[in-house]
Amino acid sequence: MKSINHGYNPFVKTAICIALSGSMLAIAPAARADAISDLKAQIDALQKKFDELAATQAAAAKAPPAPANVVTGGATPGSFKLPGSDTSVTFGGYVKGDAIFSSKSAGTNSVGDQALFPGLIPLTGDNEEKQLTLHARQSRFNIKTDTPTAMGALSTFLEFDLFGTDGNESASNSHNLRLRHAFGSLGGLLVGQTWSNFMDPGALPETLDFGGPVGEMFVRQAQIRWTQAFAGGKWSVSLENPESIVALPSGVGFRADDDRIPDITGKIDFNTAKGRYSITGMARQIRLDSPAAPAATTQKWGGVIGLNGVIPTTGKDDFRFSVNYGNVIGRYSGNGTAFRDGILDANSNLDLPNQWGAIASYRHFWTSNLRSTVALSGLGVSNPSTAHGSLFKNAQSAHLNLIWSPVAKTDLGIEYIHARREIQSGQSGNLNRLQASAQYAF
Repeated sequence: MKSINHGYNPFVKTAICIALSGSMLAIAPAARADAISDLKAQIDALQKKFDELAATQAAAAKAPPAPANVVTGGATPGSFKLPGSDTSVTFGGYVKGDAIFSSKSAGTNSVGDQALFPGLIPLTGDNEEKQLTLHARQSRFNIKTDTPTAMGALSTFLEFDLFGTDGNESASNSHNLRLRHAFGSLGGLLVGQTWSNFMDPGALPETLDFGGPVGEMFVRQAQIRWTQAFAGGKWSVSLENPESIVALPSGVGFRADDDRIPDITGKIDFNTAKGRYSITGMARQIRLDSPAAPAATTQKWGGVIGLNGVIPTTGKDDFRFSVNYGNVIGRYSGNGTAFRDGILDANSNLDLPNQWGAIASYRHFWTSNLRSTVALSGLGVSNPSTAHGSLFKNAQSAHLNLIWSPVAKTDLGIEYIHARREIQSGQSGNLNRLQASAQYAF
């Protein structure tokens, strides 16, 4: 802050007294004398405050710098700097508790009872009716750093949640940590694990359900990404970790062990006065070298294209959508529980069937701290007629919620979920679910 000299000035004081006393000429002499005396006292008091302020500023200017071993405030909101460091460190995350009542269980100790995954929606005749589950596995913790350099900001981000190895529900519920994000960026270069560049996380609807709509694209993986801004938006390309999961003639999914070419993705983001939109694309090589089918050593290339958007409507409301179509969506959808990346027939021919996923949602703010989202979604694949009957065919879901934020960083909500799944044989199943959640961020 710039220092201002408020020192004593007798000429200014005299001028003020003359100007104000001139306006009192019409007042009786005795009264006028009293008024002038009072005015002088007020000016003296004001001058004293100015002098004290100037002395304080002068002392601050002469104060020695903070000791080198003292933690100081960082350059970004809510951050701090460690002694002797230019790096701003920020801790973040939240604690979230969920209570979920399902019309049908997804199976013993199944994550499908804790979040909606399309490939785990119970089929008719499967498992027991009705299931109540309480858990806090979505809770997460992250660390972010920002360091200024000659080439711009050097940033890192590390985040974990509790959806690692399942813990038992009989005593401690000791679920293990799971890595979500671990990446660094300098300028336009990002290296590490984070959301796939093929995704558009900002276009996903706000749900209490951790799994989300069945048609969403959802993958986090290691990658090398370059992002470049342009007038009205940005574009990005990335090379990402490849992994081929092919369905054998028995219907069992087999993970190839000889992936050789990274998944190649691209995205263009447009920011306009009428909303934000993105076009995504991906090319993948699907490979299979299976000891379960010795004659099958083959590979095929395929591609996917997607369109996503967030469109403001009235007030704080918005409409969000996501549509994706191609023949190698595979593990990029349904949290890996639905599609296979390819299907191997009895003659050891590799087929890449056409697949699609779509979401449409609307978020409405009833008040500044009370909002609702309705989200409709679908997911489907055109399997060959010879595909095994147990393979995923299609799914649909609907989410409707009400979320209240009584204070900042606190969300309390309730959500109704309806979902349906069908497999290649024609067998299907419906799921109705009610979820209540409390989330406290820090």
